[in-house]
Amino acid sequence: MHLWNGQRKPANFFLNVIIPQDPSNQKCGRKKTLNPTLKESKIRLKFKEIQKSKEKLTTRVTKEEFCEAFSELCTRPEVYFLLVQISKNKEYLDANDLMLFLEAEQGVTHITEEMCLDIIRRYELSEEGRLKGFLAIDGFTQYLLSSECDIFDPEHKKIVQDMTQPLSHYYINASHNTYLIEDQLRGPADINGYVRALKMSCRSIELDVCDGPDNEPIICNRNNMTSPLAFRNVIEVINKLAFFASEYPLILCLGNHCSVQQQKVVVQHMKRIFGNKLYTEAPLSSEAYLPSPEKLKMKIIVKGKKLPCGQDVLEGEVTDEDEEAEISRRLSEDFSREPKLIWLCKELSDLVSLCKSIQYKDFETSMKSQNYWEMCSFSEAEASRIANEYPEDFVNYNKRFLSRVYPSAMRIDSSNLNPQDFWNCGCQIVAMNYQTPGPMMDLHTGWFLQNGGCGYVLRPSVMRDEVSYFSANTKGIVPGVSPQVLHVKIISGQNFPKPKGAYCTEQRTKTVQQNSDNPIFDESFEFQINLPELAMIRFVVLDDDYIGDEFIGQYTIPLECLQPGYRHIPLRSFVGDIMEHVTLFVHIGWHRHQCHVLAQKVPWHSVRAAACSRACCGQHHQGPGAQHCHKGLGWTLVLGRM
Repeated sequence: MHLWNGQRKPANFFLNVIIPQDPSNQKCGRKKTLNPTLKESKIRLKFKEIQKSKEKLTTRVTKEEFCEAFSELCTRPEVYFLLVQISKNKEYLDANDLMLFLEAEQGVTHITEEMCLDIIRRYELSEEGRLKGFLAIDGFTQYLLSSECDIFDPEHKKIVQDMTQPLSHYYINASHNTYLIEDQLRGPADINGYVRALKMSCRSIELDVCDGPDNEPIICNRNNMTSPLAFRNVIEVINKLAFFASEYPLILCLGNHCSVQQQKVVVQHMKRIFGNKLYTEAPLSSEAYLPSPEKLKMKIIVKGKKLPCGQDVLEGEVTDEDEEAEISRRLSEDFSREPKLIWLCKELSDLVSLCKSIQYKDFETSMKSQNYWEMCSFSEAEASRIANEYPEDFVNYNKRFLSRVYPSAMRIDSSNLNPQDFWNCGCQIVAMNYQTPGPMMDLHTGWFLQNGGCGYVLRPSVMRDEVSYFSANTKGIVPGVSPQVLHVKIISGQNFPKPKGAYCTEQRTKTVQQNSDNPIFDESFEFQINLPELAMIRFVVLDDDYIGDEFIGQYTIPLECLQPGYRHIPLRSFVGDIMEHVTLFVHIGWHRHQCHVLAQKVPWHSVRAAACSRACCGQHHQGPGAQHCHKGLGWTLVLGRM
């Protein structure tokens, strides 16, 4: 597969690289080393095709036939043409070629010849190539597939943002009804809900606590009371995993439905199990903002109701925030909007310091009288209404105070809201149903991969600075922010599986069948991004052979984490798992927008537009090849396999 001094030497390559490792001459047994994604049946079929073309058919395969089969099955034409282009028509890259490629295309700075030679030594398959400092097609392909050419910038796998700003300046990874692993009505409580959320760097989890037998509080789905969890057992798991994936503060949203007697048991368990992790320091009236995540490292913060200040009482009445009961009330005929009162003991009230729950009245009242340690929770419907009616006020409110948004009570199937709708308003805690995969959860998971996956993402400066102007319904250029034009070229796909149940026509030729696993798209797009700090791009692959466009895989990434140049995207399954060896090969580039016209989308055929529905992340269709996620802040690319 190599060309030294203008001549191919495939036989020598396999003689030196493959044959010594395969003395028994069992060629198909080497497929996992050469290409782990190739099926043995496909290899044998290729051998038969080659032998048939030579009018021979035996059970033995010669070295020449093996080389020919390997070349046809394992050489990716799009990578080969890229190599030839970079090398100026050679069939290998030398150190200078590789250096130019890394600097001009991949955006690598401070590259040296020795660094390039090191890459060649690590990825070139043949000893001859390593000695001469040449990187041929197979080594170049392996390099492009390596983690060094991943689309996700490795710098963002570490903490790269300022963590010393007030807590209200960050988006916070949050879970809704964390104890549920199914729907909202019939789903049982399961401790694995907490395990999953905490291992995914969730920094805000929910506990609905009720009276249990033997004076032991329980956590359960109050709509059916099945499979209750002992409160003590749950917080023991939380204590064990609270800082497993992130050392930054964990917020416990406590739904208190206990009698005063069992509230005291709740307090005893939390103090005993959490110990000094529990943050109970009284907020300072001299401060104007919440402490920073850095200052609150390894601390557990309780969000809940407090007794009125200045009242030296052992217990008292407070308004209830029973989000779960809202489902039952809305489904019943005697639904009432009157706030319910509950009794709260002083001991539990004292556990709440930085996240005191209060009811929202209006922004004027909040800006005049709300304390920085107080926060409001909004239902999805209420938050949507406020975002539409008072988009600028909502952003300004969230500059000072924490706000939490939870899914509609009508989402009894545990479907998810679109988190970007509320991130655009500056809402920090947008609670998601972790048990429900799909486009909305993909956005949420993709967003919190950045900043080291710590569960905290610093909001854009226009959402933090008091003097900045930003409205949640901004559709054009944001004042003070330079828009960028993102260039995306979808080159090819690798090892796309057939969805279960998908129909594949029998008339498809063998060549097309191979292409269906590794399609060539070769389509380009341009998008104007008005607020890059809040932008995301979601790549989705669907199967055109299946009625209804069956899902194959997706990948969602914040714009800030994109690496430029030729990159491979590791696709994720519907439930979010990395699909082994299933990738998209793309080219990424961007530049600052210089004029006041929208960037043009390049005409396309094999890359198709997403359906204009909220289920695919967006409201406003922007033409071929892309979908506008929300007011110029994010995009979805949907790819159809031919």
